Amino acid sequence: MSSTAASSAASSAAISAVIITRNAGGHLGACLHSLAFADEILVVDSDSTDNTVALAQAAGARVVQQAWLGFGPQKQFAVGAARHDWVLCIDADERISSTLAHSIQQQLQDIHQPPRSYSMARCNRFLGRWLRHGEGYPDWSLRLFHRKHANWSDDLVHETVISHVAVERLDGDLLHDSAETLMHYLEKQNRYTSLAAQRLHQTGKQAGALHLLLSPLLRFFKFYVLRLGFLDGLPGLVHICIGCINSFSKYAKLLELNRMRKST
Repeated sequence: MSSTAASSAASSAAISAVIITRNAGGHLGACLHSLAFADEILVVDSDSTDNTVALAQAAGARVVQQAWLGFGPQKQFAVGAARHDWVLCIDADERISSTLAHSIQQQLQDIHQPPRSYSMARCNRFLGRWLRHGEGYPDWSLRLFHRKHANWSDDLVHETVISHVAVERLDGDLLHDSAETLMHYLEKQNRYTSLAAQRLHQTGKQAGALHLLLSPLLRFFKFYVLRLGFLDGLPGLVHICIGCINSFSKYAKLLELNRMRKST
């Protein structure tokens, strides 16, 4: 390594890429490959029964076993288990584009800069098409942060990073390609809406006819019309229609939970 390169490496902040997994062997390889620039790759696994752990270890990742805690708590556990303070949180069915990898490295070259958190555009592949409009893009996701200045929320689903410093945007895409069937996608959305309804129920939220009617309609207008989701063809239409169904289902389930509580 030249003296210039050595100096550059010494002035760059070390980064840990962290991934939570359970039976993710079908797509973990591409994710790990895209993280070659990271100083550490940490996989926090929840008792996988497929080849997830073997794939991670073969790629040089450090593997830690942790029973499932819920999405937010599980990701925060992974952040705490990382060796470096700068963490990049990525799901097993996501990968870092080359442009995004370069942008991350550029931002972390100066370790003396004021603390920042970084969000990235998440590009979703759905029914064989990369969605570039509507609800599917840019889907800004805060994934890169210094763990002393940010943390994951404790939500069991739809978890978010809570940053205590300014948030900036990175160039390049976080590519999300689950390669799952529509049936599995709908099953997952059904679980998510149940968890979302439970969270609203626990905070005392109410649901009525206006929620059931207006939430799906406003969602459709915002993402399919205003944000040009119609430009993504039939996959874009199916994607937003499922999103609207999710909005209706969440409030319908909340209505049921509230009525069950009143009847007891």
